Amino acid sequence: MVDDFTTGPLECLFTGSIWAEGPLWVPSSRTVRWSDIPNDRILEFDPASGNTREYAVGVEFTNGRTLDADGSVVQCSHGRRRVERDAGGTVTALVDSYGGRRLNSPNDVVVARDSSIWFTDPPYGILSGTREGHEGEQEYGGCNVFRFEPATGKLTAVITDLVHPNGLAFSPDESVLYVADTAGPRNGVPLRIATYSVRGGGRSARTGTLELEDGHPADGLRVDTGGRIWTSAGPSVRIYSPSFELLGTIPVPETVSNLCFGGPDGQDLYLTATTSLYRIRTTTTDAAARTFPPNHN
Repeated sequence: MVDDFTTGPLECLFTGSIWAEGPLWVPSSRTVRWSDIPNDRILEFDPASGNTREYAVGVEFTNGRTLDADGSVVQCSHGRRRVERDAGGTVTALVDSYGGRRLNSPNDVVVARDSSIWFTDPPYGILSGTREGHEGEQEYGGCNVFRFEPATGKLTAVITDLVHPNGLAFSPDESVLYVADTAGPRNGVPLRIATYSVRGGGRSARTGTLELEDGHPADGLRVDTGGRIWTSAGPSVRIYSPSFELLGTIPVPETVSNLCFGGPDGQDLYLTATTSLYRIRTTTTDAAARTFPPNHN
């Protein structure tokens, strides 16, 4: 059934990362930007030339990223324990604390139509012996999904009932938020994707859960214009309906961390998977592309 959603083979575009994460199509440069977290660098792939370059090094272990309405990149920094903005290479802090205590290590991020910034805050960047940040303490005592209002500086914990919230994405109308929980059985919970209804002011209530019983966690998520969920799942990408019916699976030679839609028409799916960046042609585009200027994914 995956042939209903893809139109070409899976291509390996680059190999040489230790743990590749956080891909984003950047319309202004027509490149794919992603993190090589343990190597503490950000890479960019140029589809026109087929070349990959180091965009920045010594970046304090950036992870997930998304595009803001003004074209700047909003990204998560494990090392700085914050969400930050990259505007043409100038990086500034957006939010780094909750109730006077430092965040854990923001992991993934989306921007809603109202310009609010939603992000997950698991502890992976502060765990002892981590290669993805600096050892530290969980200061506010949880791992939340937050909603940040840049205009007012208000930060709200909108989801507090997951153990290690990770990837997240909105439904096309932004009435539903999907969040992956990657804590897993070692933390006494199933690997899962949870759904939350979203109401005014970011209030959220859980409405459903997909439990992944084969040991392959969902991590990065995207939702297409048809409301289908595209998620990493071990050595594959899985495509689910909004009601969590499995519609198709794309096998990948490595463990997939995250994904994004991109390319000139938005129909190329880029995957970060362990050491590599992959691409496959699809028949759809990212639902978030409708909320921003053309070519925004």
